Amino acid sequence: MAATYHYRFAVPSVADQAERGQTLVDTGPYGVVRHPLYAGLVPYLTGIALWLENYASLIALVAPVALLVARILVEERTLQGTLQGYTDYMKRVRYRLVPFIW
Repeated sequence: MAATYHYRFAVPSVADQAERGQTLVDTGPYGVVRHPLYAGLVPYLTGIALWLENYASLIALVAPVALLVARILVEERTLQGTLQGYTDYMKRVRYRLVPFIW
């Protein structure tokens, strides 16, 4: 994945990684949206549901997408407080998941 290639600090939990030398990445897909890994997850899950022709799972996608949005908000709040330059990055790269939408 391009997102993990450009950002080696992608981890399952939201945490300050200053001890690992975490730096702000704003190149590649991170120059377009702030959360490209998550941006790819939504169409991936949607595609699986469509491929399996399980339309109930499309409706069920509301829950994981809502959790993803909540995680993004928590993650951004954490990064603003712990990662130098993140607030300026948010001003430069305005969109979280989908360019021109959110």
